[in-house]
Amino acid sequence: MRYSGVGLELAGATAGLALVGYWVDRHFGSQPWGFLAGVIIGLVGGLYNLIRESLAAVRDAAAEDKENQRDRE
Repeated sequence: MRYSGVGLELAGATAGLALVGYWVDRHFGSQPWGFLAGVIIGLVGGLYNLIRESLAAVRDAAAEDKENQRDRE
């Protein structure tokens, strides 16, 4: 349950920064660069968070496995 929202965070970061980029494009007339920059920054930030949370899940699972092995012995 703890990691179920990570994919939504990726989508939210991408969509949110794409909207900010779209606003920048409309405000400054810089189509399509603001939108593209927003999408790229959102993807990079979202993927960074996804990888960070995945690595934390792997560490937690490994620690739990070690604990379970000690309990069986």
